[in-house]
Amino acid sequence: MLSTYRRIFAAPGTLAFSTTGFVSRIPISMSGIGIITMLSQLRGAYGVAGLVSATMAVSAAVLGPQVSRLVDRHGQRRIIVPAMAMTITSVVGLLLCARLNAPDWTLFVFAAGMGVMPSTGAMVRARWAHLYRDDPDKLHTAYSFEAVVDEICFIVGPILSIGLATSVFPEAGVMLAAVFLAVGVLLFAGQRSTEPPVHPAARHHGRSVILNRGLQVLILTFVATGAIFGSVEVVTVAFADSQGHKPISSVILALWALGSCLAGVVYGGLKLTGSLATRFFLGVVFMAVSMVPLVVVAHSVDGVVGLAAVGGALLIAGIAISPTLISAMALVERLVPASQLTEGMTWTTTGLALGVAVGSSAGGWVVDASGAAAGYWVPFGAGLLGVVAALAGLGRLHGGLAADGENATALEQPVDADR
Repeated sequence: MLSTYRRIFAAPGTLAFSTTGFVSRIPISMSGIGIITMLSQLRGAYGVAGLVSATMAVSAAVLGPQVSRLVDRHGQRRIIVPAMAMTITSVVGLLLCARLNAPDWTLFVFAAGMGVMPSTGAMVRARWAHLYRDDPDKLHTAYSFEAVVDEICFIVGPILSIGLATSVFPEAGVMLAAVFLAVGVLLFAGQRSTEPPVHPAARHHGRSVILNRGLQVLILTFVATGAIFGSVEVVTVAFADSQGHKPISSVILALWALGSCLAGVVYGGLKLTGSLATRFFLGVVFMAVSMVPLVVVAHSVDGVVGLAAVGGALLIAGIAISPTLISAMALVERLVPASQLTEGMTWTTTGLALGVAVGSSAGGWVVDASGAAAGYWVPFGAGLLGVVAALAGLGRLHGGLAADGENATALEQPVDADR
């Protein structure tokens, strides 16, 4: 299995852009949970904290694809550094307002400004696609590796963010996220030898890839998936707090990411047959079903034993995440033109961001109204909605793959809104 992953790093510069991409992605896993932890300590309510975090997620959903569209048109290096600088400015404003007890509306303003954070995960995958578009096996392995990197980010990020916020000072987690973003983006932008050239067609696509009907299915499904992510984060922090062990929430969430990480490692080493669309749908179903044990243990066991049970349930639930995301990114690579690949991948993360916004808000409201254990009904409901969305759009996904011949990305075809 290790030799399978070693092959993808044979090309010069691959290790450098993947490593720096990892550093620049850690803030994604730190920012939302860092805002929630910071404001719940400074303001004393999860509802406001969840709404501010949701505001950042909604802003990222609106602005992120536009930033990525500019990347496709003008190149990665020219866009991500200014976007990073704007994000850092907004982070500084948010931290100052939180510390100085400024009115709540100021928090929402600066959280919205953080939405221009560049999607380096999509840009890293675009570099892999540029290198291995003609080698599907290596591209599958590369996407699997990046899914594992994503999960490592979600193991390390929450532990750092929650741990620093609860043991040093409330703003420490968000502050460190800003440092990682600045350093990571600058180093990533410096990897110019592996940056995909601007495709000649990129400047002439007047329509967004959002018109692609197959991509719309992925986005809608990812809204529900993001709601699982956002609600589980908020509710788990609140559940650990209700048991008197709030800092342990970072470890519990890390177990969730660890399950996904291990599944991604195994999945990446497999040579799979069958339809990508079917594999994606089965992953969504498993993700929904895996929420059932979480609801059961949260309502039936208290104290340290309850926290351990929730951690075990999340570890198992994590197994569904990476294979589902890997299949989704492979579907994007098949469904959209190469000249709009970064935008297409960012739209899927936009769906996740929208879902995180809804899920974190709903989770916070339910926790404040009915208690932490009741909050776990939110990710379960979101999982069911994801299954409905994926099932309703399964025909579109199969049709899109059939139109593409289940081959590599269509290079110069315009986006077909009927696919």
